[in-house]
Amino acid sequence: MLSAITYCQQATPNNKNVTAKSIVITSLSVITINIKGEAMEFKAFDKIPRENPLNVTITEKINGTNSCIIIQDGVIMGVQSRKRFITSDDDNYGFATWVDLNKEELLNLGDGYHYGEWAGLGIQKNPHALETKQLFLFNTFRWNVNNSNLPKCCQVVPVLFNGELTPQTIPDLLSTLQADALPNQTPEGVVVYHHAFRKYTKHTIKTPNGKWCK
Repeated sequence: MLSAITYCQQATPNNKNVTAKSIVITSLSVITINIKGEAMEFKAFDKIPRENPLNVTITEKINGTNSCIIIQDGVIMGVQSRKRFITSDDDNYGFATWVDLNKEELLNLGDGYHYGEWAGLGIQKNPHALETKQLFLFNTFRWNVNNSNLPKCCQVVPVLFNGELTPQTIPDLLSTLQADALPNQTPEGVVVYHHAFRKYTKHTIKTPNGKWCK
């Protein structure tokens, strides 16, 4: 990366001719050495989005265990649960073992960190009454009907709503999940993706304020 060193004069209450050295990086940042010899990096204020703040995508919250497959340069480099790396010898509900058995097909996911919910038999009492363990990928924008590269061994979290959020949208969806559930199924709730802020929020049926709140 190209860089240039420039000098500027800065006036101070005690010395009107104090020289401060600035190292200008010709990409996106400027690092300045101030009068105390300390390095400072220029950080711009984030751009404010123009998107509709109520534009959301809502998916069903699958109740299982958070999982991730890491692929780099066409190779599966690691597998993780929510809190740690896992292997077939130190597994989390058999997820790493499943990845190893399906690694050729899973490479169709491409490079990146692929997050999802590992759910089914023996996990969280299997509230969705799944017949086997399955991986439900979170990224519904990448993995949808228009992407033929979705591995056959993977599922995608169900999309329940796309559009403008109203005060009644989430309550209605939670009610519909409960009404449509089979007797042996216990839906957990929904996950809301806020497009303008690129953030997720979750809304659960039994514990709307969190499982530790009564």
